[in-house]
Amino acid sequence: MAGKSLADLSEKMRKIDFCMMSTKTSSGVIANRPMSNNGDTEYDGDSYFFSYDNTSKINDIDRDPCVTLAFCEAPSMLGRPGMFISIEGKASLVRDRSMFDDHWVKDLERWFPQGVETPGLLLIKVQADRLKYWDGEDNGVIEA
Repeated sequence: MAGKSLADLSEKMRKIDFCMMSTKTSSGVIANRPMSNNGDTEYDGDSYFFSYDNTSKINDIDRDPCVTLAFCEAPSMLGRPGMFISIEGKASLVRDRSMFDDHWVKDLERWFPQGVETPGLLLIKVQADRLKYWDGEDNGVIEA
């Protein structure tokens, strides 16, 4: 196995907008929800997601910052399976609005109509600890 680098995974993730974010609820159940990575395509081990402050995922992260992100690349036109990427990391909540513009794209106004000035808006930063990948021919782990 040749193994992939963080740069290789960043290249694959460039084409994947949505992932599933998993958190642990107060009852210990794993909760999943789709999240947009906001067009942040230069992956360096940190992922950013916008959210409203008063959501269950924010309560989950306040209680336990350990999260998992699951990305899935579509299969190729020739039927080769796409790549699956799982990122285990720690989430932190960013309320500093000066950072919002760095991660904002206009398409997000669909969910946050007042842009970066939307009341209750915050940014979730997920710093990767470990990345796992599978692409049908190769699999591996990258420690961040």
